[in-house]
Amino acid sequence: MPGALISCRNLTRIYQMGESRLKALDDVSLDIEAGEFVAVTGASGSGKSTLMNMIGGLDRPSSGTVSINGSEMSTMKPSDLARFRNETIGFIFQQFQLLPKKSALENVMLPLRYRRPAVNDMNVRARESLERVGLGDRARHRPTELSGGQQQRVAIARALAGDPKVILADEPTGALDSGTSQSIMDLLVDLNERGNTIVLITHDAHVASFARRRLDFCDGRIQSDHRSARA
Repeated sequence: MPGALISCRNLTRIYQMGESRLKALDDVSLDIEAGEFVAVTGASGSGKSTLMNMIGGLDRPSSGTVSINGSEMSTMKPSDLARFRNETIGFIFQQFQLLPKKSALENVMLPLRYRRPAVNDMNVRARESLERVGLGDRARHRPTELSGGQQQRVAIARALAGDPKVILADEPTGALDSGTSQSIMDLLVDLNERGNTIVLITHDAHVASFARRRLDFCDGRIQSDHRSARA
C-alpha cells in the first residue's frame, strides 16, 4: 500500500537448526498505516515474535524487505540500522528491561543518550514522558521501589521519550496481574488515540481485543487479518 508507515514484502526468515531448516516466516506481505493499533497473535512458534524482530530491526530477513516510513531496513549497515532503530522505534518488553540501579528518570533518558546529534533537552523530554504515563512523581524512584505496573509504565515512558514513529510492544502485560494489565492496556489505547502507532505481540485474546486490527499467525503465515471498531 503506497504511503504505509510499515511495509513488509515477501518476508521470509529461515533458521538453520542443525541439519534441519525452520521457516519461521513464510512469504509474509503486509502494510500498517500510521496511527493504527495492530495486535499480532498466534501460538508459540507461529511467527509473531519473528515478525516483531524483523519490524524492529533486531533480526534480518532471509529474503524479502521491511520498510518503515520509506526506509528499507534490511539493506542498512549495522551502525545505520542501530541509529535508525533508536530514532524510529520504541520497544516495550514483557520483563520491562529497566536498569535496577538507575532511577525511573535515568531509565527513560537512556535511549536519548545514544542519539546523534546529542539531545539537549533529554531531561525535560524524559520528565514529560513520565508525566504522560502518570509517574511524574516517581522520577527519582528506582525500579525496586516501584510496583510491576509502575515499572511497565516507566518502560512505556522510555519507549515514548524519543518520539518514535512505531511502538513495538512484546507481551507487555505478560508479567502483570489482571488488574494491572487492564490499566496498561488502557494506557496503550489512550496513546494510540493520541496518534501513536502501536504493534502489539500477544498470545492473549483479551489483550488483543484492545487493538483495532488483529493479525493471526500460524506456521509463519498470516491466517487472518481482521479490523474492528474498538468499544
